[in-house]
Amino acid sequence: MQITINNKQYEANVGDRVLDIARSNHEHIGYFCGGNALCQTCYVKVLEGGELLSPLNEEEIALLSDNLVKEGTRMACQATVEKEGTLKMVSAVEEVKRMFENEPLQLAGYAAKMGWEAMVKVPDTLSIQSKRKLDLFEVISDVISGIGDAFQLIVRAFQSSCCCSTESCACEAKKG
Repeated sequence: MQITINNKQYEANVGDRVLDIARSNHEHIGYFCGGNALCQTCYVKVLEGGELLSPLNEEEIALLSDNLVKEGTRMACQATVEKEGTLKMVSAVEEVKRMFENEPLQLAGYAAKMGWEAMVKVPDTLSIQSKRKLDLFEVISDVISGIGDAFQLIVRAFQSSCCCSTESCACEAKKG
């Protein structure tokens, strides 16, 4: 089946977690905690095919405000593909990037909205997180892996922005 994340198409299978699809394709989705539903950086807005994903689970219900759910927001670390079809989504990180590039004045409003949506869920978030039994070693390992993946994305971004068609490109000078 096809899944489109940030306007790029990838292959996916039933049972795949959205975060894993993004990570394996080096797609721009936040995932600082490595997929443990702790950091809330892996928000994606489902544009098409939301019914193909797993239902909201306990973590998503506790962490996502009603407004975000109505807008189609899911946590990529919690959403899995359950049915064949076409899925289209955009990550919150990509939305912010596009906003910065195209309409930077909207960033303040977006930040305020997301701050509010997080604040209204603080009691539920604290409640669910306090009940969880996490393997500290596994969480630390996942966080380190997430940081490593983030650095890889940064390096790739610098490499792609550095490469140009002129002979005086700094990349070419380093190669020579």
